[in-house]
Parts: sequence; structure tokens; C-alpha cells
Amino acid sequence: MRLPAWIVSMALGASLACGAEEEPAAGMPAVPDSGTAAQPLEQQAETPQAQVQAPVEQPMPPTTASMPMVDEPWTPEFIGTVSPGMGRDEVVAAWGEPVTERMAGALTFMYFRNGCEVSCGTFDVVFLEDGQVVDAVVRFAGHTYSGVSSSPADRVPEFTPPVPSEGNTGSS
Repeated sequence: MRLPAWIVSMALGASLACGAEEEPAAGMPAVPDSGTAAQPLEQQAETPQAQVQAPVEQPMPPTTASMPMVDEPWTPEFIGTVSPGMGRDEVVAAWGEPVTERMAGALTFMYFRNGCEVSCGTFDVVFLEDGQVVDAVVRFAGHTYSGVSSSPADRVPEFTPPVPSEGNTGSS
């Protein structure tokens, strides 16, 4: 297959601009110099251009939504007990550094690996208010919480209806 001269000149110009050598790639035939690279733009525009074919669409790789979600193997480095009233540094000493931390006003949420993030639906979470532990959601057997968790492992999830705010009674 012989490429149109304008494509060859553009490719040659691009390879020269990038510092590439003028030798053809392995397995590609050498394309004779047609002299179009030295032609002014006006003359190049007059050169008949071949019809450019649209590229063949490549299949898209599967998205994470279509891939099965499974728990990743995990070996804990820290196991221990978190208790109400502990500070952030004490929690880190017991369970290690959190995967991430979020803050909202006086509340801090520390998220920890537990090996069942997918099947449990959550990381282990420690809730601090004003810098002290007030609650924890724990699923990993090596992490324990000595307080009364708002979400014990054996609790069955249930719908919590929203409480109407003042002035939003639903009636007009």
C-alpha cells in the first residue's frame, strides 16, 4: 500500500520535530521521498488528497461497574482495642494509620482496612468528636471497640425514615 505524499511529509515532519531518525520502523517498507516535504503549503494544498478512512473502533476495556467486586487479600499489621475517650494518636497506636480521614466541624471520621470492604460494605470507622472517640463501626475480628457501637456486626440494617424539619410537614 502506498501512502499519499502529504501523509508521508506530515509523518516525516513530526518525526524530525521529535528527533526521531528517518529510517522506517521494523517491518515497514521504505517510502521514497516525493519531495513534498520541501513544497510550500500552497503547493501541498493543491496535491490531491486520498480519502482518509475512519479508524476502526477498539472495544472499550470493562469498567469497574461491570467487573465483579471482591474483597482484596489483606494482612493486618495492627490489631487492638479502641475505647471511648481515646484520642487520635491512641487510635493510630492501636490500629495503625487510617486509609483516609474526613472532618466535619467537631467530628473526625477515621477509616481503616478490615479485609471485607466489599462484602461488609464499609471500612472499619472510628468516630471522634472534639478529638475523642465516641463511636466505632467494626467488622474486622482483630479490631475491637470496647464501647457500645451504633452498628454492631449482628445488627440487621433497617430503613430510618427522615424526620420532617420544622415548616416541612408535607401538607400544603
